[in-house]
Amino acid sequence: MTRQFTAAQACGEVYVLGEGPVWDPARQRLLWVDIDAGAVHEGRLDPATGAVTATAAHTFDGPVCAVAVSADGELVVAKREVLTRVDTAGRRTELARVLPPGAPSRLNDGAVDPAGRFLIGSMALDDREGQEVLARLDGTTCVRLDDDLTLSNGLAWSPAGDRFYSIDSTPHVVWERDYDPATGRTGPRRELFRLADGMPDGMCADAEGNLWIAIFGGGRVECRDPGGRLLATVEVGAPNVTCPAFAGPDLDVLVITTSTEGVDLAEHPGSGHLFTARVGVRGLATPYWVPPRS
Repeated sequence: MTRQFTAAQACGEVYVLGEGPVWDPARQRLLWVDIDAGAVHEGRLDPATGAVTATAAHTFDGPVCAVAVSADGELVVAKREVLTRVDTAGRRTELARVLPPGAPSRLNDGAVDPAGRFLIGSMALDDREGQEVLARLDGTTCVRLDDDLTLSNGLAWSPAGDRFYSIDSTPHVVWERDYDPATGRTGPRRELFRLADGMPDGMCADAEGNLWIAIFGGGRVECRDPGGRLLATVEVGAPNVTCPAFAGPDLDVLVITTSTEGVDLAEHPGSGHLFTARVGVRGLATPYWVPPRS
């Protein structure tokens, strides 16, 4: 029997394209981005109520597509084409270029693998299909894992770190491959399952190895086991649901970002807000990013 949950609005702020929530346990803070506004946001989560209070923002020129944090509090920020390092003093340095200058694409969702490497995908900004990438940052070098995607999106790993899941939103596919956490070596990519009803967007995993997938345009998050079986749904008060992540001291609060893009706000006033829900499971802890040595 599929479990049913309803998320509650968690904040008063509205984000044009909220994405990529990340829990930073050392500093007990939540990070997320507003892609179109070019901002990385910080906030405090009240685990008792699920409320999120925005506390700070880092703004950049152009879109900001994803963020990850190191154990010391440094950030890696995916801008339109490049990855930028932000140290604890706020100094910014370019780490690596992922896309060529002026490409008709931008970077999109990113995540950290079990060994602390940052992975990032790209999406087409025109009608091209099958030319986008998924890359892994090794030091300051980007290694391409895929170069045939259209809208690279959610990334997640199994609890043991030996299986890697990735989404290509346009064909509605969740991919799987073997993954060696020690080396980052991957096995052949294979289709895990395909969603017939709704476009998969961001994704995270829980401690039981199940996948929580935002359904963009569908107003919900779906929990599916690695075989694709639907286990739970979380209804969200906004149609364009972009990404879930487990947060809080016990990783038992599901934080969900949403977007206002293409939405009639009079009809869907919850759009652009953060939402939270308790779904009866704990999340899989997100590893810290390991910055390259200076």
